[in-house]
Amino acid sequence: MITKRTILLLATVLILTLALAACQPQTVEVEVTRVVTETQEVEVPVEVEVEVPVEVTRVVTETETVVEEISELGSEERPIKVLFVPSVEAEAIISGGEVLASALTEATGLNFEVSVPTSYAATIEEMCASPDDTIGFIPAQGYVLANDRCGVTVGGAAVRFGLPWYAAQIVVPMDSEAETLEDLAGGTWAIPDYGSTSGYLYPSADFMALGIEPGEIVEAGSHNNAMLAVYNGDVDFATAFFSPPLLPFYERQWTYGVDDPEIWRDAEEAPVRNAEGRTFVAGGPDEGGYRILDARSSVSDTAPDIFEKTRILALTPKIPNDTVSFGPEFPLATAQDIVDALIEFTASEACLQSICSEEFYNWTGLEAVPDSFYDPVRSTMATLGITEEEVFGDG
Repeated sequence: MITKRTILLLATVLILTLALAACQPQTVEVEVTRVVTETQEVEVPVEVEVEVPVEVTRVVTETETVVEEISELGSEERPIKVLFVPSVEAEAIISGGEVLASALTEATGLNFEVSVPTSYAATIEEMCASPDDTIGFIPAQGYVLANDRCGVTVGGAAVRFGLPWYAAQIVVPMDSEAETLEDLAGGTWAIPDYGSTSGYLYPSADFMALGIEPGEIVEAGSHNNAMLAVYNGDVDFATAFFSPPLLPFYERQWTYGVDDPEIWRDAEEAPVRNAEGRTFVAGGPDEGGYRILDARSSVSDTAPDIFEKTRILALTPKIPNDTVSFGPEFPLATAQDIVDALIEFTASEACLQSICSEEFYNWTGLEAVPDSFYDPVRSTMATLGITEEEVFGDG
C-alpha cells in the first residue's frame, strides 16, 4: 500500500529531476500552427495613372533664332554697293563704274560692286532697303526724295568745269514753229524719267509758273533717249540736262542769263565729235574753238547731225549738281574715306574713263556740301506738289 509519505517522496524526486533537466541545453522539435503578425505584400489590382515614355516625331512650331555671322563691310563677301541712276547708256555706266570701283578699292582697300537699277525710283528704293552698305550717284530731286523717305545723306556735290550747278534744256526740232515756252502747250513731251531733276522737275516748275499744260508725256528712260526722241521726230519737244559750253581759250566762263545757250553757233561750223567722245566746234577751246557739254553731245556719235536738226528753246533756272550719297546707316568714317578718294579720283586721268567722261556724267570734281544746298529743289517740289507716290507709285 502506497502511503502518503511515499507519494510525497516520489513527487519530490520528480521535481528535482525536472529542475535538473531544465538546466541542460535541449533541442526540441515542436509542430506549431504559425501565427503571422508581420505585414505582408499582397497583389491587389489597382487602377493608377502612369507616365509611359513614348517615342514621337516632334512637330516644332516655336520660332527658332538663327544667328548669322555678318561679313565685314567692304569685304569680298560683302562689297559696298555702288548704284548709278540710268541717266545715260547702261553700258557706259557699267564700264566706267568698274574703273571707278577699281580706283576706290586701291585707295581704300575696300571692295565695291557696281549696278544700274532700272529707274531713279528703283535706285532710291535699293538705298533705303540696304541702308548700311549703299552709295548712290543720284540727282538733286532723287536725293531729296531719298532723304525724306529714309534719311539718305549727301556726301558731296558734283563739279562740272568749276560749276556746282547745271540747268535743264528744252529742246525742239530745228524747224519747230515754237519760239517761246507758251508755244509748247499741248505738245508731246519726252522726259528721261519722272525722278529726273533736269529732265522733269525743273521744266515742270517753269510750265506751271507760265500756266502751260503739255500734252502726252513720254518717259524715254534716259537723257540720251529723250534727245533722240525729239531728233527722230517722235515728240514735239524734250528735256534733258544742260551744262554750259567751254569758250575759246578759256578766256571766261559762260554766263547764265547773258550768253546764248548755243553761243558756239557764232563760229558757223558744225560740231564734231572726236575719238575721245568730246564734241568741239572750230577746234577745242585751247585752239580758239568751243566745247559743247549739253546732253546732245552724248548721242552725237549715234546722231552726228543732231545739232543741225535740233535747237535749245529755253533753259530752266540753275539746279544744284548731282550728288554722291550714302545709305542712312552707312558708317560715317568709311563714307568720309570714300569721299576723299572720290575727290582724288575726279582729278585723275582715270576719271576720264568713268564719271568724268562725256558719255557718263561729265564730272570734273566733287565738293562737300550740306543738306541745305538742296533746299531750292525741295522748294520747287513743294510748289509743284510732287509727292513720293508720283515718283514711286502707289505700291
